[in-house]
Order: sequence, then C-alpha cells, then structure tokens
Amino acid sequence: MSGLSVTAAGVAADAVEEHLPALVEERFASRLFDQDATLWGEDAQDEASKRLSWVGLARGSRHLVGEIAALRDTLRERGVDRIVLCGMGGSSLAPEVICGTADVPLVVLDSSHPDVVRAAAADVSTTAVVVSSKSGSTVETDSQRRVFEQAFRDAGIDPAERIVVVTDPGSPLDEQSREQGYHVINADPGVGGRYSALTAFGLVPSGLAGADVEQLLDDAETMTDLLAEDDEANPGLRLGAALGGTDPLRDKIYLVDHGTELVGFGDWAEQLIAESTGKLGTGLLPVVLGRASSTPPPADATVVRLVAADDEDPEPGSAPSTVDVSGSLGGQFLLWEVATAVAGRLLAINPFDQPDVESAKAAARELLDGSTGSAAPAAATDGAVEIRQAGGDWLDGATTVSGALDALLAQLGETGYLAVMAYLDREEDTGLPDVADSLAERTGRPVTFGWGPRFLHSTGQYHKGGPATGVYLQITEDPQQDLEVPGREFTLGQFIAAQAGGDAQVLADKGRPVLRLHLTDHAAGLEQLRRVLGGRG
Repeated sequence: MSGLSVTAAGVAADAVEEHLPALVEERFASRLFDQDATLWGEDAQDEASKRLSWVGLARGSRHLVGEIAALRDTLRERGVDRIVLCGMGGSSLAPEVICGTADVPLVVLDSSHPDVVRAAAADVSTTAVVVSSKSGSTVETDSQRRVFEQAFRDAGIDPAERIVVVTDPGSPLDEQSREQGYHVINADPGVGGRYSALTAFGLVPSGLAGADVEQLLDDAETMTDLLAEDDEANPGLRLGAALGGTDPLRDKIYLVDHGTELVGFGDWAEQLIAESTGKLGTGLLPVVLGRASSTPPPADATVVRLVAADDEDPEPGSAPSTVDVSGSLGGQFLLWEVATAVAGRLLAINPFDQPDVESAKAAARELLDGSTGSAAPAAATDGAVEIRQAGGDWLDGATTVSGALDALLAQLGETGYLAVMAYLDREEDTGLPDVADSLAERTGRPVTFGWGPRFLHSTGQYHKGGPATGVYLQITEDPQQDLEVPGREFTLGQFIAAQAGGDAQVLADKGRPVLRLHLTDHAAGLEQLRRVLGGRG
C-alpha cells in the first residue's frame, strides 16, 4: 500500500498556492469530515446535510465485510461462479474499477439496449445477480431485474436464491425485495450515488466477485486522517484547488492514464466530477484519455496524469497546467471525493445535487407513454444512416453524414467541446471510442465519448447544467431483436429509444445543437460512421 501523492505544476500549481492558505485557515478539511453542511452556502445546506456520510465510510462500512464473505460462500455452494451487476452511474462504475483493478471477473450491466441485456441473461445456470439502485425506482435497473427474474424461472431456478439487492432502507425496492424473499443489503442513505464507492453499492458486487474489499477499506482508512487534516500538505485540498481554482478557470480536465494500475479509474472520476460540478452554467468537464492517446490539450485544460503508485519521479508533463496523482485505489476514491467537494466550494456550486438528470428521465417517460408524440421524420438518409437535427436550424440542408457532421462542428466555439453519445453495445468492438482522437485532432477541441444510457447518470448532468458550449453527436440504432420487459407495457427497444429521444429533447430545449444519427443497418451503418468520423471519407 502506498500513500497519496498530488503534485501540481504550472497554472495548476499557481491555483494551489492561491487557494490553499484560505482552505486551511477556514478549516475546510476538518469541517468536511465533521460533516459541516454549511461549507457550500445556504442554498446547498439542506442537500449537503443528507449527503456527507461518505467521509466516514472507511470505518463505517466495516460491518459489510463479513456479510459479503458469508454470502459469497453461500452462492458458491449453490454453484455460482458468475456475478452480474445491474446498476447505473456510481452504482456500476465503482465496482467496475474495483474488479478491473483486482483482476476479478464482473459482468457490469448498465445498459437498456435489448441485445446487451439479452446476452447477459442468456445463460444463468451459474449466475448470481446484484441489483443496485439507491432510489429503488431506476427504470433501467428495474427492467434488468425483471428480465433476470424471468430467466431464472425459465431455467428452473428460484430467483430468491440468486438475486441480491442493494438499495437504501425504506425504498420501494427494499420493501418489495424483502417481501419476495431476496437477500437485501441496505446502503448508507446519507451518501449520494456518485460518492458511494465505499458503501454497499461498491463493496457488495465487488466482494461477491472476489475482490478484497477489506483491503480497499484499509487503504481508505489509512488516508482518512491525512485528508481530514487542516494542513497545506493535505492532498485532497491540493487536488481540489488545482481542479477548481485556476484563474481564468481551466474547465476542461484531461484525465490521462500515465501508467496507473487502477483500471478504468478515469471513467469513475469522470462521473464524479461531471455530475457534481456541472450546474448553474459552470463546471468541470472531464475528458478521459488512454495512455496511447496523442490528443494535445487545449489552452483551457488542466492535464491530470494518473501515474503508478511506485513511480516516484515521473517524467515532467509538457502542458502549461498539470497535476500528477498516485495512490492506492481505496485512498484515491476518498481523495477525489474530497477534491470534488473542494472544487465545488471554489466554483460556488452545490456538489451534491443533480437537477438536470431528472429532466432527461422525465422527457423519456413522456416519450415512452406517447404524450409528446412520435419522432420527427429524418431530414435525410445517407446510406445506412438516418440524419436528424435538434436544438435549432443549423443543418443547413446537409444530406450526407459528412455534411451533417461539418454543420454540427461549425457550431463549435473556441471554448466548446464535442460529446459523442452512442446508444449501442459497449461490449462490442465497434471502434467508435477511437474516433474521439480523430475528432479532437480535427477540431482542436475536447471530445468526450459516452455509452448511452450510462452517461445519462454521469456526464449527462454536465451537458445540460454546465456551460452552454457543447455540441452533441448522438448515435442510435434499432436492436437486432427487441426484448419484452416482464410486467411492463414497454419493450427495452422502446425504452432506450425514449431515453435517447428524451435526452436530445432536453438538450434542444436548452439550445444545444444535437446531431442524431440513426443506423438502419448495424454493420453497414457502423462502418459508414467509422469512416466519416475517423476522417476517412
């Protein structure tokens, strides 16, 4: 186990120097760990008072270790060797990082795409399912649960022997699951979803899959006193100041894998930062880059390099504003949560609410029940791709995918970004995430890539609540085969279409340009998009 290290250089170091003395003077760190809800102002106080239990989870989650181990043994006795997690946002991203870093298998089902859900539930003979939902009413997770319940029954297996439910006490899912005889583990209700890595949401699926969750808590506990200390050496204060305190604000945060052993950590940090800070017209946009990426950072970015814990002297970064971060996984979960709380203070926003996430859910529900009518006809069809626009009349008569993309990118300003949102199967090797580098090189601006609908529970908040500088490329398709949701009046194909349509509608209502590309033929459409988006035609 190694300690935490945060080293800032250039503009980021200037921000640390400027803000650190005041943060120490006002005792931000100790007040945070004392759960002082007044740190973010009067408007945030009510919400913050319900969302600060995460500071004590390294100790407060200890009781889960034994229960998880006993349940894992019981499931193994029943022949289980495959764990599937049904969850969205923080409920899925933290376990994905924990298990990826521990190199233990976990099937993360955070999609409502019919082909994805069908594949996950195709063979349940040795499968156990963790159903994770804080509110107990997440439609994606409820639909996935219903599909698995039917799959277990069809296989002659009692779902109560294979389904584990993680939810807040008293939620609709809590009460229903107990009545059905499922094993229910309650999470700490005083923790928001994106801060829940060290709650039952992060620990239960990870522990059942075989990760050492006790060591994870040990690592976090070792760092707790350091992060609670009112001292200029506090890495949480330093990282938070570097992220949220640059002047003028460098609001693009490039998260670069620079040798870290933490698998997929950038994706978890992305949802934490974007959903926590993207509101009131401000925020920090995380841009997750792999180690092989050659994308140069723009002038309004800070580069955060995630370095290996044993790399004591990494080669200096070349960007004008850089931060190097290293440490164990448990410690880094807590570090980034503290830093995000600090950044929220400096940005003068509430880092614990997510007002614009619900707007997209409401729009999806309206489309699903037909109250807002059917989708507008395509503006044009090019090969295997239908072209639609939203958020203004900017398509300028384009009738090809290439022309439509040109028209969208023409809306991109000097401080803007492009978000690519693909409502496809992320387990399939589509090659689409790779086009982000090509698009960034072409535009000279940040390009993010998100799988729908999972990004709706993370960066979706920033898209709608952050600065109005983004342009959006949405990619959808008809499933190979639709899938009924037992006990519901909609199919998964209808649901994911409503999610995409609802998100586009909310973005359009806020004046954000959205190019909607719908594949009418999966293979041909994908190849056409890879060619155009990759700059090959």
